[in-house]
Amino acid sequence: MTISILAFDEKLGAYGGAATTGSLCVGGWVLRGDAESGLSASQGSLASTLWGTQTLDRMRSGTAAPDAVAEVVGKDAGRAERQLAALDTSGRTGHFTGANSIPVAGGRRARHVVVTGNLLASEAVLDACIDGFLNAGGTLDSRLLAALNAAAGAGGDSRGLLSAALLVVSRAQPPLTLRIDHHEAPLDALADLHRAATTGAYAEWTRHVPTLDEPERATPYPS
Repeated sequence: MTISILAFDEKLGAYGGAATTGSLCVGGWVLRGDAESGLSASQGSLASTLWGTQTLDRMRSGTAAPDAVAEVVGKDAGRAERQLAALDTSGRTGHFTGANSIPVAGGRRARHVVVTGNLLASEAVLDACIDGFLNAGGTLDSRLLAALNAAAGAGGDSRGLLSAALLVVSRAQPPLTLRIDHHEAPLDALADLHRAATTGAYAEWTRHVPTLDEPERATPYPS
């Protein structure tokens, strides 16, 4: 299974994505994004990392997510083997699932959130992922982790999971980019890494570094 979710927190102005798969390095393959472009998730049996960056380029120039997806997909003769999802800076979403995607494959959308997946145990995995996000409380990043766990709990993939990733970006904070590239329990490992990155000295240090809103921030950090 590769399943991904992209979401916009309108209140905080933050964009987040999360993904997990039964193969290696899902973060490097699937998730792309920044607070000036939005987010993309490019996956599939023959995933194109080019799709991810091309979609971001279009959204950064003002193209809405559904149109950016259509433009990128339409130019690729190999599109039947791939999936793509996008979330623009206004929270609009778009997605595409190629005709040759390994079943069960498809997507789900709600306001400011989009889920895509392939090689799933059933359609219920897609529903569980988006419902897991919508029904979770807490921060955007914790809700994204809840969505991945809900998807896995709904059946996941007979191969099991090997990698997982989380990406959260905003103008007011530095990026939170977490990747588990190869682990027998990647969702547990990602949760552990998330706790380490959002608490304690590391989390405090991130409050002193530059952001898009404060590009020259250099508040001294106690050694």
